[in-house]
Amino acid sequence: MAEDHVGPAGIVLSASIARRYYLDGRSKVEIADEFGLSRFKVARLLDAARRSGLVRIEIRHEGGIDVDLSVRLRDRYGLQHAVVVDTPDDDDASLRGHLGRAAAGLLAEVVTPDDVLGLAWARAVSAMAEALPPLPGTPVVQLTGVLSVPGGPDTSVDVVRGVARASGGTAYVFYAPFTVPDAATAAALRRQPEVARAFAQLPHVTRAVAGVGLWAPGQSTLYDAVSEEDRAALDRLGVVADVSGVFLSADGEPVATGLADRMIGIGAEQLRQIPEVLVLPYGTAKAPAVRAALRSGLVGGIVTHTALAHAVLGD
Repeated sequence: MAEDHVGPAGIVLSASIARRYYLDGRSKVEIADEFGLSRFKVARLLDAARRSGLVRIEIRHEGGIDVDLSVRLRDRYGLQHAVVVDTPDDDDASLRGHLGRAAAGLLAEVVTPDDVLGLAWARAVSAMAEALPPLPGTPVVQLTGVLSVPGGPDTSVDVVRGVARASGGTAYVFYAPFTVPDAATAAALRRQPEVARAFAQLPHVTRAVAGVGLWAPGQSTLYDAVSEEDRAALDRLGVVADVSGVFLSADGEPVATGLADRMIGIGAEQLRQIPEVLVLPYGTAKAPAVRAALRSGLVGGIVTHTALAHAVLGD
């Protein structure tokens, strides 16, 4: 049979061999014996079947996850986990719901009884907490102070308590604001028993979940909450992103700021010590911030959506 022009008999033969190999799991030697061919001929027929389109191999997931984009994002940035939700939605509330459910599924899959979970408040993290099934007795640690959000009744305390209640684990929470007027007040608050108790757990946190903010109006809850003077000061320092109150430049380097001295929350080096920090960004405008976060070495996992994944990859 000439391989550059395959007639009906050749097509049927190729299809039969391909079925034995790909569907029945037979070896090339076994197929060669059955059809009276050499194993080299079998290999050539299998290659020709792939080239001609007679055999097509697809890796599919019918669960709303873009597997190809997920793999590309994971490989590009060397992440432990990357999940890209395939959704055309561009409404923020809808996106948060999709990402929250996907992140909840990921955590339920990977969290073990030995883990300690840290949570930094973000709207997407709150959506994840609502969708999270019970975890195996996992302790939950609050990573940031409370930030008042218009139209959002839940706080970092509510999110941590809710997840800990579902898991049956201990909740390490504290009632302190995320930002205060001066460094002395921040230092005094960090010494308060409930704050100190939560922060003493930071070295034990094995997984954390946070949002990513772009340092711009309407793109970062923290940006919108601080003074115009603080916003301008961080702009001058080249801040592009914030992850759990850790400020980053475009190349992913942590930026030391005066504002950080007035914040009650985890620091850059403490965040770096956590084996996996999972971020849940949404909205294509945040692509520069997400790139900064993924370049920083602070982030080990991401759950996002197709449009933002394409923007981050530069597609």
